[in-house]
Amino acid sequence: MFDILMYLFENYIHSEAEVMVDNDTLTDELRGAGFHQDEIYKALKWLEQLAALQDAEAYPCLTKINNHSVRVYTAEEMQLLDTQCRGFLLFLEQVNVLDFTMRELVIDRVMELDTKEFTLDDLKWVILMVLFNVPGKESAYSQLEDLIFDEVPDGPLH
Repeated sequence: MFDILMYLFENYIHSEAEVMVDNDTLTDELRGAGFHQDEIYKALKWLEQLAALQDAEAYPCLTKINNHSVRVYTAEEMQLLDTQCRGFLLFLEQVNVLDFTMRELVIDRVMELDTKEFTLDDLKWVILMVLFNVPGKESAYSQLEDLIFDEVPDGPLH
């Protein structure tokens, strides 16, 4: 499912292609690209849930959190989000790329992925997808994009 989300993000969202595509056309294209029907369904549902989480009336817990609170991760979250991932989320909060609401949206979307292995790079893409889909977070999206794509590789630069 994560591969499909990456495919959609890179080919539609990040490339600024026409985003208004009906589900049948999109499903046909994804099947043509070699993805399985059940995985396509899961990915489209994941995106629909992302859009639904922006409804403050349906999910008041995301807008009523004290922004000075400390996030305590569940055992299940800690299994998927290793120390490096949790540290990156904290870093993004400290530099004001993510606020507590966006952090919770990201964690929710990560936990809904159908995967046993999850890396820091995967987390960065999920964060980009979440920020891109939330109106008013364009600046945070740009900041994260700069952080990710302007990373200095390890080792000497010569």
